[in-house]
Amino acid sequence: MKAAIYYNPKKIQTEDIPRPKISPDEILVEMKACGLCGSDLMHWYLKSRAPLVLGHEPTGIVAKTGKNVNQFKKGERVFVHHHVACLECHYCAHGDYTLCEDFAKTKIHPGGLAEYFRVPAPNVQKDTLKIPDSLSFEEATLIEPVACCLKAHTKLVIRPEDTVVIIGAGPAGIIHTSLSKNLRPAKIIVSDLINYRLEAAKQFGADLIVNPKNESLIEKVREVTSGRGADVVIVTAPNAEAVAEGLKTCRRGGTVCLFAPTPPSTQVSVSPRRLFFSEIRIVPSYSTSHIETRTALKLISSGKIKAKELITHRFPLSETSEAFKTAEKGECLKVVILNE
Repeated sequence: MKAAIYYNPKKIQTEDIPRPKISPDEILVEMKACGLCGSDLMHWYLKSRAPLVLGHEPTGIVAKTGKNVNQFKKGERVFVHHHVACLECHYCAHGDYTLCEDFAKTKIHPGGLAEYFRVPAPNVQKDTLKIPDSLSFEEATLIEPVACCLKAHTKLVIRPEDTVVIIGAGPAGIIHTSLSKNLRPAKIIVSDLINYRLEAAKQFGADLIVNPKNESLIEKVREVTSGRGADVVIVTAPNAEAVAEGLKTCRRGGTVCLFAPTPPSTQVSVSPRRLFFSEIRIVPSYSTSHIETRTALKLISSGKIKAKELITHRFPLSETSEAFKTAEKGECLKVVILNE
């Protein structure tokens, strides 16, 4: 079968590899569509694991089921979550499913950017969802990123009168904009360095867009909040400058959500004294669980999240390298790989 192998940013090749074999409790899925995630572009994050098959936002058709699998049949349309928790450990008992030791171990094989992938038994049992016929495979690839954003929102308190600042207008930033709009905040301010994405943010509900290359985000936020600052700041850009900007933009008593990782060596200077007297809360949110994926599917199916409008570029599996180049340029929103 064909699979896109990532070696380094300049070497992503479509190669022939063996089709995975499944055990009695597993299923084999023929990939139909798989989204590219921002983490797929974090080369510092991938370097130590290369070569590998990326892709953790896949949808497809059940091609084969193990003899013990009863809940799925050959030919059914599915979304598969790449990680699942054990649901029994100390972390799971506290609802911290993404911190469960089993979470990172339960990966689909070899990855979503392949003609076929194997779904381990825990993933089959806990977070493989049937896709309704009314939803396209492409739209369903947004289940995982929407679920990640939903998980972050469960940690935040956004009131109707609040001002929400979203730093970074990539797919995650746009989804956060849509979710925040549904909660009726007074103002949604989106910041990005790429005008194409800022215009998209406006279409998805942003009340104000700011390009920091042209004007100060901090000054703009203070201008519309009577000098207070934002009630909630969601940082989706994976760099120290964005985190520092988020902290400066947040009001006293507000919340800064860290939604993207930075390289291991990255440090941000934070004054404990300022945090103490300002009572600013820093809330990280990593990945998502079986709880949010189900809600995400409902939101996309109902049209509350306009998944189709988020997808701007499509490439066949054979052109995965070009897909990565397009995603890196940033003049796009969601890039999806298709296995046709």
